Amino acid sequence: MEKKTQIKCGWLIDGLGGQVQENVTLTINGDRIEKIDQDATLPSLVDTYIDLSHCTITPPLADSLVYLFMSATTDKTVRETQLQSSCTELGPAIKRHLNDLSSYGILGFRDGGDHGGCSRQFCQSADLHPELTAQCAGKAWHKKGQYGAYFGRAVASNTNLATLFDSSFADSDVVRVFNSGLNSLQELGKETEPQFSTEELRELVAVAEEKNQKVTVHANGPEAVHRAIAAGCQSIEHGFFMGEDNLKRLADSGIFWVPTVFTIKAFGLFRRFIRQQSDAGVIQKTLENQLNQLRLAKELGVKVALGTAAGSLGVLHGEAMVEELKLFKKAGYTLSEAIQCATTRSAALLGLKQFQGISAGKAATFLICRGAPSQLPRKLLYLESMWINGKPSPYYRKNPVKHVAQ
Repeated sequence: MEKKTQIKCGWLIDGLGGQVQENVTLTINGDRIEKIDQDATLPSLVDTYIDLSHCTITPPLADSLVYLFMSATTDKTVRETQLQSSCTELGPAIKRHLNDLSSYGILGFRDGGDHGGCSRQFCQSADLHPELTAQCAGKAWHKKGQYGAYFGRAVASNTNLATLFDSSFADSDVVRVFNSGLNSLQELGKETEPQFSTEELRELVAVAEEKNQKVTVHANGPEAVHRAIAAGCQSIEHGFFMGEDNLKRLADSGIFWVPTVFTIKAFGLFRRFIRQQSDAGVIQKTLENQLNQLRLAKELGVKVALGTAAGSLGVLHGEAMVEELKLFKKAGYTLSEAIQCATTRSAALLGLKQFQGISAGKAATFLICRGAPSQLPRKLLYLESMWINGKPSPYYRKNPVKHVAQ
């Protein structure tokens, strides 16, 4: 007979987008949540009773875009070295970044790829943190001579993208394509020429579906995003300056959007390291435009999943999740709505069926944050505990060492 545990929590955010629940008692039977009671004041007949009435419980987090091979450091030498290092040389950094993710309650993630497919190799080895679920692009795809070389492989102008993928699909868990460059930090809203046509992307999506894989597209600007949506990709990453028409297309199609808002804010925070290539006014207006798009996405019903692009300049693995959540709230999302984007919505994008929110019958896997919801998302940086399948995690270290981008 499974042992029963009853946990009294002050607040519960179930990850389904509803209101914060107060004074809730969870009854856990084995590895599942048996029931959730409101205002239960006395323990039932259980083996263990735990009083966490001073804490808030949330589902585990999932980051829809990270770069494991790349550190957030502002040390130019370190960044340039990592962009060209071998998989063996990158191993320690990848392992450190995985530990950073797990330390902040991020139990699932999607890696955006690297030039050697090193992150996927590492995550398929025995070195992957035992409580993490990884989905890795291996080597992403980009048009030869255009942006994306650090993250994967090039497609020559006379070569068919779908045919190349068909011959190497086993190298990835998800197909990632670059269909634009980065945002200009000097000219507001400057759009780069799309790398692939709608038809090229559509053919890729069709072949990927035959292999039971999804296609996610890095795209900024109206045309690059439009082509990816028309091709039927699973998700758009970044989407800066894509415009209202594309947001409506996302809402109608059910395609996910991963806005990575904090990446542009981080450029502003660490601008002293890139001053010659940037304009402070352009960075600020780009941030404001992305927040406005995020606000409109909520109104239109776009499926927004939270991703940080951790590893980008100043975007720390793990900690960046809190910064992204703050920006979601600034864009008008309630705390529960923002948490939904960072938990069940991201889990749905990544196909993490074990992370379906906190409700009766679901896995008893959740984060315990000391304090009230008013202290979130900041308190995600100082988790009280983490439970995995009905038991406290044996790997979680309370108050992990914080890192600073340098």
